Amino acid sequence: MGRFLVQSLDTGRFLAPSLVDGSPEWVTSLREAGGGVVRDEQEAIELAYEWAEVSEQVQVVNLDRLGTADDY
Repeated sequence: MGRFLVQSLDTGRFLAPSLVDGSPEWVTSLREAGGGVVRDEQEAIELAYEWAEVSEQVQVVNLDRLGTADDY
């Protein structure tokens, strides 16, 4: 099981739950997105599909790959 985060390639924003009501929202700061980590890659993909604009390019980042030999 990894730790996945959804990021917009167009704006650089991150998809994270709102601190107000918990619904997903796009935030500009990785610090704000701290709670946006998803444990299941498929769930992260579904969140991206549901919340990204039709033409917006997004990526799902596996945080556990960063800083390793398998880094992006």
